[in-house]
Amino acid sequence: MYEQKSTLLNDARVRGWIAQALVLIILLGLSCYGIYNVGQNLQKSGITTGFGFLSEPSGFDISQTLIPYSSKSSYLDALKVGVLNTLLVSVFGIIASTMLGFFLGVIRLSPNWLVAKMAGAYTEMIRNVPLLLQILFWYLAILAPLPGPKAALNFQDVIFLCNRGMQIPKPIWGPGCEVVLASLIVAVLVSIGLIIWAGKRQRMTGKRFPAVWVSLILVVSVPFTVLAVTGFPVGWDVPALRGFNFRGGVTILPELIALWLSLTLYSATFIGEYVRAGIMAVDKGQREAAQALGYRPWLMYRMVIIPQAMRVVTPPLIGQHLTLIKNSSLAVVIGYPDLVHVFAGTALNQSGQAVEIICITIAVYLTISLVISAFMNWYNNKYALRGL
Repeated sequence: MYEQKSTLLNDARVRGWIAQALVLIILLGLSCYGIYNVGQNLQKSGITTGFGFLSEPSGFDISQTLIPYSSKSSYLDALKVGVLNTLLVSVFGIIASTMLGFFLGVIRLSPNWLVAKMAGAYTEMIRNVPLLLQILFWYLAILAPLPGPKAALNFQDVIFLCNRGMQIPKPIWGPGCEVVLASLIVAVLVSIGLIIWAGKRQRMTGKRFPAVWVSLILVVSVPFTVLAVTGFPVGWDVPALRGFNFRGGVTILPELIALWLSLTLYSATFIGEYVRAGIMAVDKGQREAAQALGYRPWLMYRMVIIPQAMRVVTPPLIGQHLTLIKNSSLAVVIGYPDLVHVFAGTALNQSGQAVEIICITIAVYLTISLVISAFMNWYNNKYALRGL
C-alpha cells in the first residue's frame, strides 16, 4: 500500500493535479471569505444589496445619448447609454488608429529620407507622452479656446465648429428609406461574398478578378439607384444659428472629439511599430521576387508584403485594440459620458450601490474585450503561419 502511494506521488501528473486542487481550494476559500466580509460590512453600514435599483429612475440627465433617455429613465437605461457611448468612441478609434497605424508603419520604411524621419519623429513623440496629457491637450488647448457659436468656423454653411462642438447635418428619413437601407445591406453582403469568391478563385486558378472595385461600384450604385427610384426620400436637417446656439443637425461634443483624436493618434503609433516589424519580418526574397515579376510598389505591398506581414502583426494588434477600449475610460477626466463616467460615477453616487455597479462595469468591459479578442484570435488562427 505504501509503495502504491509512493508511486502515485512520484507521478508528475498526479502531483500536478494535487497542486492545482490545492490552489483551487485556496482561491475558493479566499473568494468566500471576501464575499462574506463584504456582506458583513454592508450590513453594518445599513446598505441594501441587490440589483433591484436598476429599475428605479436615475434622476440625472446625460449630455450625449444614442437612445431615448431622460432623468426619468432607469439606471438600466443609463447603463445602456454609457455602454453605447463607450462603444462609439472605441469603434471609431479602432478603425481610425488601425488605418493611420498601417500608413505610419509603411512610410517609416519609405526610401524617402525626409518622410521616414518625419514618421519616426511623430511616432516617438506621441507614444512617449502620457495619453492623459494628450487628452487634456486636445480638450483644453485646442478645442476649448475655439470661438463661440456666433463666431464659429464655417464650412460652406453646412458644418460649424465652435467651443461647443461640431455641428453637422442630420439625415431625415422619409417613407421608402427602408428599401434604401435594405438595398445597401444587400449590396454590402454581395460585395463580401464577391471578395471571398475572388480570393478562392485566385488561389485555385491564379486568375485575378477586380473584386474590390466591383464591390465599391455595387455599394455606391445600388443604393443610389434605389434612392432615385424611390424619389430620394432622405432629407437633411442643416444646423443654423438661432440666438446664442445652433438649432438642428447633430452636435458632436468637444469631449468626444478630444477623446477620439487622442486615442486614435496615440494607438496609431504603437500599431505603426507593429506593422513596421511585420513588414521587416517578411523575407527579403519575397520583395525581390515581386519586383522581378514587375509588380509596382503599391501592388507589391498589397499582394505580397502586407498579407504575409499580417500574420506577425495580428497578435499584438489584438492587445492594442483591447488597450484602446480600456483607455477610453479616461474620458471621465474631460466629462465625456462613457460607461465609467455615467454608470461607475454619477449612477454610483446617486444610488449608493457601489459593489453592484462596479461589478457590472467590470463585467461589461470584460465582455467587450473577450468578444473582440475572440474575433481577432479567430482571424489570427485562420491566417497564422503553419509549421512544416
